[in-house]
Amino acid sequence: MTKDEKNITARILTPAVIVAALGYFVDIYDLLLFGIVRKASLIDLGLVDQANRDAGEHLISMQMYGMLLGGILWGILGDKKGRLSVLFGSIFMYSIANIANGMVHSVEAYAFWRFIAGIGLAGELGAGITLVAESLPKNKRGYGTMIVASVGLTGAIVANLVYQIFEDWRLCYYAGGVLGLLLLFLRVSVRESLMYKQMESAVEERGKFLSLFTDRKRFTRYLQCILIGIPLWFLVGVLITFSPEFAKALGVEGAETIKAGSAIAWCYGGLVFGDIMSGMLSQYLQSRKKVMAIFLALNLLMVFVYLNAHGITSGMFYLLCMAMGFSVGYWVIFVTIAAEQFGTNIRATVTTTVPNFVRGSLPAIILMYQYFRDKTFSGNILQAGMVVGSILAVIAFLALWKMKETFTADLDYSETI
Repeated sequence: MTKDEKNITARILTPAVIVAALGYFVDIYDLLLFGIVRKASLIDLGLVDQANRDAGEHLISMQMYGMLLGGILWGILGDKKGRLSVLFGSIFMYSIANIANGMVHSVEAYAFWRFIAGIGLAGELGAGITLVAESLPKNKRGYGTMIVASVGLTGAIVANLVYQIFEDWRLCYYAGGVLGLLLLFLRVSVRESLMYKQMESAVEERGKFLSLFTDRKRFTRYLQCILIGIPLWFLVGVLITFSPEFAKALGVEGAETIKAGSAIAWCYGGLVFGDIMSGMLSQYLQSRKKVMAIFLALNLLMVFVYLNAHGITSGMFYLLCMAMGFSVGYWVIFVTIAAEQFGTNIRATVTTTVPNFVRGSLPAIILMYQYFRDKTFSGNILQAGMVVGSILAVIAFLALWKMKETFTADLDYSETI
């Protein structure tokens, strides 16, 4: 590596990027851990078969409700009090909730702490991406957000690995909590965004969440940022999280051996490569929109491949989960677009609420999926999945169509609210 290359790397691998990436790593570890230990933990609490599935859908919905609420609270706080207050406050909250999750002995307690964990998980990514986007030059911020997302997404792989090693869902939650608390010791090396500090003293109107709804053009931008990300969470939250059920419906050889945790790990392995590819492609094409369009099309294609993969082997099924993950590797681009669409005085609010509204849309997606599954297709989960995936893809393409390109956007400005 030449001296210039080392200097460029040093300018990208700042303390803000490193801490945001590690924080997102623990964030994803906790976020996906429930999907990995869902069946085992609920069986341990006395729920099997249909009761296990119903409780799983309820608990993941509670987590997402928490993320909806937390996204708003942390987003407003990020613009009013600074990016760092959210970055470390959210890490502390979801770490404590993780530890508490390992101590539950009833579904009610489990639901409560998944809700609290959801609130905590809502803040880290938005604050981290906002801090990184404001700290790096515009021609390098794509690399910074790519590193945050790519490192963070490996948290799902590690979560599954920890479960495979310990085979104890409670220990997995404890491990996540301890990792988060240890990360807080790195806070001394991170400085607040200079862009935010300059805006803080000059702009009084900061973090006004309702301002996103009082101006038609601003609301349209905001809604578009949310809608382009929804297909991703349908794939992860339904098709992959409930992969054992889909494997059985597809007649996969050895379907009884398919584990949701392994499917999630393979999916997120693909997601890591997809995020790296989308980030690099965005830098090469100097466009966010073109890359989003490419990956949205690939995502829809893979949904149909997955739901028509009848009779494949379990090994091929896991490889297909990895390909599915790669196809939604636009998460880094999606969050970066949200950060680049709005001014500094509401940027944290937007960048924190947008991914959490996408995650928080899962209960509505599950209701839509259940409607088509139970009312339209008489329990056929494959047909229901294809219809829901198609509807969400069309919505995402329409939202992307009217969005402005933000690759070269100057972020040093404030919204008039």
